[in-house]
Amino acid sequence: MQTGSVTTPFGPRPVTIALVRRQDALAGIKQGKTADKWKVFRDTAAAKEHLGIHSNSLAVLDALLSFHPDSELRHDASLIVFPSNVQLALRAHGMAGATLRRHLALLVDSGLIVRRDSANGKRFARKDRAGEIERAFGFDLSPLLARSEELAIMAQQVMANRAAIRTARENLTICRRDVRKMITAAIEEGVPGDWPGIEDLYVALVAKIPRVPTLPAVTDILDEMRLLQEEVLNRLVIQEDSEISSSNAAQSEQHIQNSKPESLNEFEPRSEEQQGAKSEGDRGRQNEPIKAFSLNLVLKACPSIVDYARAGEIGGWRDLMSAAVVVRSVLGVSPSAYQDACEVMGAENAAAAIACILERANHINSAGAYLRDLTRRAQRGEFSLGPMLMALLKANSHGELRAG
Repeated sequence: MQTGSVTTPFGPRPVTIALVRRQDALAGIKQGKTADKWKVFRDTAAAKEHLGIHSNSLAVLDALLSFHPDSELRHDASLIVFPSNVQLALRAHGMAGATLRRHLALLVDSGLIVRRDSANGKRFARKDRAGEIERAFGFDLSPLLARSEELAIMAQQVMANRAAIRTARENLTICRRDVRKMITAAIEEGVPGDWPGIEDLYVALVAKIPRVPTLPAVTDILDEMRLLQEEVLNRLVIQEDSEISSSNAAQSEQHIQNSKPESLNEFEPRSEEQQGAKSEGDRGRQNEPIKAFSLNLVLKACPSIVDYARAGEIGGWRDLMSAAVVVRSVLGVSPSAYQDACEVMGAENAAAAIACILERANHINSAGAYLRDLTRRAQRGEFSLGPMLMALLKANSHGELRAG
């Protein structure tokens, strides 16, 4: 195989340092290396966007590979094909000459093929007396062999990204449907609350869904839609609990009125042991873990905490928790108050709560007392970060609209 030598293109085509380096790298192909040419082609097709080529480029590459007689690309074989433009255009489904030349240039620029031009720019092969190709001038396919592993990894990444986007879009569709139907049910059944405002938030989120989805964009919108879903669900559950509590209170009052005065002591526990037994279920409900929201969502709602992170950057939950410790001190929150919040809410949620408090610091008289109140409410199962994050997201989005 003719590799390791650097040749410049014929005619006015310029040579670049990248072209020289790519040609020189071909000398590093391992002895005995082989690759199935059609598998390499499929990997290249899957990774075409990363390589900067188009469907027509693949058609030309397919035609070039068809001129290589073997099904494998081998280090010890000649990988230079030398069809004329007429032959190449025919195998590329009758592609126009100008289009063919443009996509040949793209394949060269992307490092998938190398030009091996003769002195006069013609493509041909010189054979020895035994009929074996001694030297050929045309298009060298050896970069495909050299990059076969790289192309396979790129193809796998593309397929994984497509699967992740598909899953995220499915989840977004389901979440969007659930939110829409719950809002409609709440409005139709007259549940108290600012449902027009919530519906406006829903419509704004739907409008942000891009026509050409990317994984980061879909993930961000899914996080916000899930937050809105939790807010809607919380309002519906709170309303239901309120109705049940009112009903139970009315029944208890009627029962007490119908009971004899001397039987009132039956409603009080007779011992501390009974009191513990009575509250066991309540404690179980209080200690249920609070949902941890995505870090990206927390940072969108609470961007100010980034200023307190090391190197001014938060790349993970550990960075957020470290920044929260600094903010705790700045806000005057005692270590014990923050420790209690971590034990009840979980370390991630406690850090997120500190971030939320920082955003609203100008409206809070005592950050420590406020955090202790949130901790007590969380212990009773009466507090969730969802509404707080949603309010901050809404406030930030309104600020962006005003700034624009």
